Amino acid sequence: MRLDKYLKVSRLIKRRTTANEACDNGLVSVNGRPVRASYEVKVGDQISLRLGAREVTVEVLAIQETVRQAEASALYRQI
Repeated sequence: MRLDKYLKVSRLIKRRTTANEACDNGLVSVNGRPVRASYEVKVGDQISLRLGAREVTVEVLAIQETVRQAEASALYRQI
């Protein structure tokens, strides 16, 4: 699954276009490297997001095309 879509489905970022812009501006890195929105996310990847003044790092636990809002946090584990 593409990184921008994963960020939206997991609800780490609300909109896919916002996720795409964050990747283009270098605010998202996977396993310590800045990546593009087209990066293919794999289970075990560590995604770091800089959102405003805070930085969030999560580990990918599962990848699903659709998920309910209540179950979205089961796709990742915050580090």
